Amino acid sequence: MRLSDVRQAGRTPTLPMQVTGLAGDTLQVQRLLRVLPGQRYVGVAQWQGRRVLAKLLVGAKAERHFAREVAGARLLAEQGLRTPALLEQGFSAGEGGWLLFDFLADARSLGEEWAAQAAEPLLSDTQRALLGEALAVIAALHLQGLWQDDLHLDNLLRHDGQLFLIDGGGVRVQTPGKPLSRDQVLANLGVFFAQLPASLEAFIEELLVHYLLVNGEHALPLEALLDEVGKVRRWRLRDYLRKVGRDCSLFSVQRNATALRVVRRTEEQSLAPLLSDPDAALAAGQALKLGGSSTVALVEHQGRALVIKRYNIKGVAHWLKRCWRPSRAWHSWCEGNRLDFLGIATPRPLAMLELRTCWLRRRAYLVTEHAAGEDIIARFTRCPNDPDAASLPPEAELAALDELFAALLRERISHGDLKGTNLLWQAGRWALIDLDAMRQHRSASSFAPAYSRDRARFLRNWPAGSALHQLLDRRLPKVDIHAAV
Repeated sequence: MRLSDVRQAGRTPTLPMQVTGLAGDTLQVQRLLRVLPGQRYVGVAQWQGRRVLAKLLVGAKAERHFAREVAGARLLAEQGLRTPALLEQGFSAGEGGWLLFDFLADARSLGEEWAAQAAEPLLSDTQRALLGEALAVIAALHLQGLWQDDLHLDNLLRHDGQLFLIDGGGVRVQTPGKPLSRDQVLANLGVFFAQLPASLEAFIEELLVHYLLVNGEHALPLEALLDEVGKVRRWRLRDYLRKVGRDCSLFSVQRNATALRVVRRTEEQSLAPLLSDPDAALAAGQALKLGGSSTVALVEHQGRALVIKRYNIKGVAHWLKRCWRPSRAWHSWCEGNRLDFLGIATPRPLAMLELRTCWLRRRAYLVTEHAAGEDIIARFTRCPNDPDAASLPPEAELAALDELFAALLRERISHGDLKGTNLLWQAGRWALIDLDAMRQHRSASSFAPAYSRDRARFLRNWPAGSALHQLLDRRLPKVDIHAAV
């Protein structure tokens, strides 16, 4: 096919894909790494007997994107920054553009390395070393007057023990060869730190030492940097939540008068049989809850344990109340994705289905991963047959509870029903389930009373006079309702 035909290839073109007419040569794309349908296709390819990384740019914006990619790649190389060599590039009007880079075999992004370290204690030695390396490269970038719009760990590749900067399309320049201004440094570092776990904010000042050892051109006020981090983090969350109901690279969405179906794109094929008949899957699964308002079952699907929750319609009056507004399944889908994005543990939401009649909502379903852990009441219950057993939970589990409440405070999130069965111990963390009433508050005045109700409900899981109740009451943070209003 010619480059102009690639635009019609869709999200999953047939591979290998032969692209002809690139300055007389043929490119064979063997594996795709990133696809924006009808716009950008990035993959590993064969060209003139060697492996290359190919970026194919098509569509109405191809010329603009091509110019940015070429300019960014050249800026990185000209300023002496380590980046894969641009071997060949070209643009053909009416067709599109192509860029062929040296392929770094066995390279691994720092994002992949960071993910492999996610279970380690916060800012472990390996995490500290990784972030230090990243900040040193970013400092070198800024020292040469450059920055990346979307600065994150996946734009740094480790190859043969060295770090390479990639994604020239996001590279911008202030004055080549001269250090960036302080304001631009703060803004760009805000982008970087905003994409790391929010719990790392307490260590930003310490981590900045790695940056300043390479680029000490400016003093970097911590308060100003944290303001930038907060702004970017809030923007990223809003942008992500807009995507959870939109057909995009992350989610597949089908919306019409009879149904709304949203599913993670990576799960689309595997969950298609289940979503075609969710009631049959519920009936065949192990019942976890058989209530009037909802039915929950644990199901085995293609070798995986999943949970399906059906939000029932109890009668005509209930339907009239619910049919015109977003379903509880939709609310739980959004809030589950919110927690997942913020790094607060919850079973990962995989799909949501609303059945409709002439756009009016009927039953709705939510599909999530299964959290196999014990709930906090069972976990914290003392063994009655062993009078010598410790009466209080392990410190690691109490510390994890401290972290959960600190995250809820930081993000101004209230759960709405914080009974013990809605907190599960999983992989060293407390995971929240049953998010029907969860809410992220815009103001301290609305959050404070909601958080206080959550805290009080949580403590009621144990008798008020018990040692555990008193311990938790001392440890869990409080908010001053009157001061917040």
